[in-house]
Amino acid sequence: MAQLFIISGWQKLIGFSGTEGYLASMGIPMVGLVTPLVILIELGGGLALLFGFKTRWVAAVIALFSVGSALVAHTHFADQAQAINFMKNLSIAGGLLWFVRNGGGTASVDAQIGSK
Repeated sequence: MAQLFIISGWQKLIGFSGTEGYLASMGIPMVGLVTPLVILIELGGGLALLFGFKTRWVAAVIALFSVGSALVAHTHFADQAQAINFMKNLSIAGGLLWFVRNGGGTASVDAQIGSK
């Protein structure tokens, strides 16, 4: 699950100006602020999820992000690819709710430091 966000966030980071342009083309306001936030959620959140750091909170944020991006970027349902991406994002959000409920497990940073 984490790998999806790590790879996507890394690609956005190394292609920062392209990411800004893409977000601007979708009508996203304040792309200068939104682009780093998206990268932080995807790359930072993905890494935190991978290592099990603040797992429940991170999973909740990424789940909300996944639903939000589905609603913003994938609502042209006449395009089958967009409809599939919409459902994919909702499915990912559902999977992330497992982490919200169960945390990162015994090997996680959370378990090692006794955090929930």
